[in-house]
Amino acid sequence: MFTGIIETLGTVETVDAADASSGLTIKGAVTDGTVVGDSIAVNGVCLTATTVDGEAFTADVMTETLRRSTLGDLRPGDVVNLERAATATTRLGGHLVQGHVDGVGRLTKREPAGAFDEVTIALPEDLLAYVVEKGSIAVDGISLTVARLDESQITIGLIPETLQRTTLGRRAAGDAVNIEVDVIAKYVERLLEARLS
Repeated sequence: MFTGIIETLGTVETVDAADASSGLTIKGAVTDGTVVGDSIAVNGVCLTATTVDGEAFTADVMTETLRRSTLGDLRPGDVVNLERAATATTRLGGHLVQGHVDGVGRLTKREPAGAFDEVTIALPEDLLAYVVEKGSIAVDGISLTVARLDESQITIGLIPETLQRTTLGRRAAGDAVNIEVDVIAKYVERLLEARLS
């Protein structure tokens, strides 16, 4: 479980692609106290550290994750958002983020608004039902608030801190991003389906 508050940016060092999986080595300041088996969110995707060496860690990425996320597009030198798993004493500054990406969205527009930026993201149609205006959404693992919602896309406001400390400060129109909708909405839907059937 994560909070969507990005700890630091990391850099992809190597990508080892295989038929049904991929191995990533990422360098970033999240390895202090991290041991093999710990969870680290990479652009919002929960991965398990298989090796930890200095400031670098390696993780395996399976086919399902490659299919549902942007991790299969990563190349050496790419910058990624990193967050270690929450603990029982972690402040919940964002919202409950599982690191289980639901799909990929695409930035359609970016507009400066003074010190802030407004970003519009087109979402997969099957995810729109789980999104509400002023609700929470994770974009590349970043806990954000939906400012506006229309038939096929959301608009979010990015404060200077988010622009500086996350990959959203670098994203442009056309870029793909990982989307995780609020898990509570999915549980509510499941409970209602069961009750109505």
